[in-house]
Amino acid sequence: MIIAKSAKDLDKMRAVGELIAEVREALRAMVNPGLSTLDLNAAAEKMMRDAGAIPTFIGYKPYGMVPFPFAICASVNEQIVHGFSNSRPLEEGDIISLDMACTLNGFVGDTAMTLPVGEVTDELKQLIRVTEECLDLGIQASRVNNRVGDIGWAIQQHADKFGYGIVRDYTGHGIGRSMHEAPQIPNYGRPGTKERIRAGYCFAIEPMLNLGTHETRTLSDKWTVVTMDGKASAHAEHTIAVTADGPEILTLTKEQKKQRLNDQTAMAAV
Repeated sequence: MIIAKSAKDLDKMRAVGELIAEVREALRAMVNPGLSTLDLNAAAEKMMRDAGAIPTFIGYKPYGMVPFPFAICASVNEQIVHGFSNSRPLEEGDIISLDMACTLNGFVGDTAMTLPVGEVTDELKQLIRVTEECLDLGIQASRVNNRVGDIGWAIQQHADKFGYGIVRDYTGHGIGRSMHEAPQIPNYGRPGTKERIRAGYCFAIEPMLNLGTHETRTLSDKWTVVTMDGKASAHAEHTIAVTADGPEILTLTKEQKKQRLNDQTAMAAV
């Protein structure tokens, strides 16, 4: 069952969304060659706990798996999602996907981004850009009376233009008091199919695109998911709320919300 959020619930979702967005942007500023993913994990956990939040990923144990041990998922190059932090320094030319969530006042905010480490190839720059564009398109499709299949289709039709492998083994999802709620939101699909979207629904939209095949495998740590062909992957994610006026991105900082409002006002005036 998809759980619609009340006005009070949405206020709490906004608060946790802003917090995890601040963590994301702090990590964005840190990523450079020579830094380790353990450094990033430690910084993220400290920011969450200092703000009175719980790092949602730590101890997460779905489907009888071993508990996840880190505050963030740090996935480098061919790693798609759920990457373990380690002491290896990031290298010029790498790309890194950082996925993070925290719980505050009983509600969860979940967000992800893929960043270049120093200077990267044009091929990797395009992969990151298109993944972010797919996220934007999926968000725009998250409207009252649309269907979940419309979200997947919006993502798929753009990714297909570039020949990217769309990960099928992992999906977006509903979110609220739990990190993973109904419905599952695949990054592919047919328009007009699956669940009807209502006001108050909150989703984590998260396209994952690969340079090569969509096929995946899981490493021996039981968590880290990599591309089957060893080619690079990118991941982007926002937590959103569906409102009568359209989708609201919850995982933005206060400054990003102001900038977005200014941009929308300027566009309306044209």
